[in-house]
Amino acid sequence: MGTFQLKEGTHPKVEGPLVVVIMDGIGVSTSQEGNAVAQAKTPTLKALEQQHHATLLQAHGHAVGMPNNEDMGNSEVGHNTLGAGRVFSQGAKLVDEALKSGQICQAPVWKEMLGHCRQHSTPLHFIGLLSDGNVHSHIEHLFYLLKEASRENIEEVYIHILLDGRDVAPQSAHEFIQETEEVLTQINKHPNRRYKIASGGGRMQITMDRYGANWKMLEDGWKTHVCGEAQHFASALEALSYFRQQEPGICDQEIPPFVIAENEKAVGPIRDGAALIGFNFRGDRMLQLCQAFETENFKQFKMTASPQILFAGMTLYDGDTSTPKKYLVSPPAIKSTFGELLAERGHKQFACSETQKYGHVTYFWNGNRSAKFSPKLETYREIPSRQGPFEAHPQMRAAEITQHIIRESQAHPFDFARINYANGDMVGHTGNFEATIKAVEALDQNLAILVDNILSQQGALIITADHGNAEEMYHLDGASKIIRKDALGQIVPKTSHSLNPVPCMVCLPQKLRSAFKLSSLEHKGLANIASTAAMLMGYVPPDIYAPSLLEYHKV
Repeated sequence: MGTFQLKEGTHPKVEGPLVVVIMDGIGVSTSQEGNAVAQAKTPTLKALEQQHHATLLQAHGHAVGMPNNEDMGNSEVGHNTLGAGRVFSQGAKLVDEALKSGQICQAPVWKEMLGHCRQHSTPLHFIGLLSDGNVHSHIEHLFYLLKEASRENIEEVYIHILLDGRDVAPQSAHEFIQETEEVLTQINKHPNRRYKIASGGGRMQITMDRYGANWKMLEDGWKTHVCGEAQHFASALEALSYFRQQEPGICDQEIPPFVIAENEKAVGPIRDGAALIGFNFRGDRMLQLCQAFETENFKQFKMTASPQILFAGMTLYDGDTSTPKKYLVSPPAIKSTFGELLAERGHKQFACSETQKYGHVTYFWNGNRSAKFSPKLETYREIPSRQGPFEAHPQMRAAEITQHIIRESQAHPFDFARINYANGDMVGHTGNFEATIKAVEALDQNLAILVDNILSQQGALIITADHGNAEEMYHLDGASKIIRKDALGQIVPKTSHSLNPVPCMVCLPQKLRSAFKLSSLEHKGLANIASTAAMLMGYVPPDIYAPSLLEYHKV
């Protein structure tokens, strides 16, 4: 057994299963405008808030290990924090620390990449999300590495940019491209420098698929970045302007692929002998690209070119599969997660979500670990997400998730489960307000079914969210909170996460409801969920965990 264990307490415990429900992207805002959660019909959520122990939790900034409280939370850091029971420095913060200390420039892999380019007289390439959203990447990290490469006399560098519009404003790509071009212009003033943007496209069009949901995105990205096969333009700004003229209002994440060309030839396709760094620090949308470059006999799509290159990621994206094989910054070592401690105590566990969030209730919940702690005790269920736009099917797979967990609780009873309803986040990211209202309503309907079933088994539920999104779908300008409008007077949709708190309802069977009360904690966040669950299962949480949201209340 590990150093930290779950020790039995003397307080009452839940007799039936305990289920943690993550309502992905459901935050709490006092504003009614642009608030799909408030405008949806949610009788279940309203009743749960009134009838059970309810509070608000912080799910952004320092509460989830981000560098500062202006940083939005995301599903990865949220589930890391939920499963770990405490806060760890996360991708953005880890990279920031490595940059500030200069550690990244001393990293063996960084030196290896530069040495490889010198030895073979080949370019250094970068690929990643070009924005300051700080969810998958940060543009300043790229700028730092570009300047360091130039300082190390790397003469030829190409950047393959993926446009955001999801973690930042929907049409802000031109700002980030301009900033990048300014940095490149300064670098190119040095002798023998050729630093250029080589290709690009929207993050939901090419390259950044996740969980194998749509390999066609990766194939299109491969053709663009590696083969130089996409519509040619003289610059990234020209490409962006063209596509916006073709489809006014198009979100940056949907921009088609493009290639920068000179004399009708792609300026910087990824060729044999090159070195490539993925500058995203978050792993889920980089793993498939890693697989394409690192897997022998790759079969997910037919490659018209298969260059042999040296590849590295900004961080380790998957610890269990050691993907990528090389990386610049080591991830946090998250041990003694709640799932691990439950496995040590012999508890049966169940995890379920649809494809888009399946990795969150497994890999991220378990502290960036793909493997189960105990195959005999743990059951994971992935329900394939629908193909096509999420707004076309705002109910997503909520009903199937509900059916699966109810069926599993009866056929193969478990002690603890965690599930994720993706509706609020995935539909919220589309910016489609009406569809997001429907998504929230579908979630509410499924909660009604699930809560009744689990409570009837004398079980309990902790219902919360990993971050906000659906409650703030209009862009608000600064402290004024005035809704932003475009040149035509149309409301600018907000497709990113929010800085709002998230709800938390602890739903107990009637005979246990008065045995517990909400604690008087001054700061409450996602890290408090694991201790709360441990307490309801009859344990004293380990000292390393953030305290429980509940206190035993003798009547």
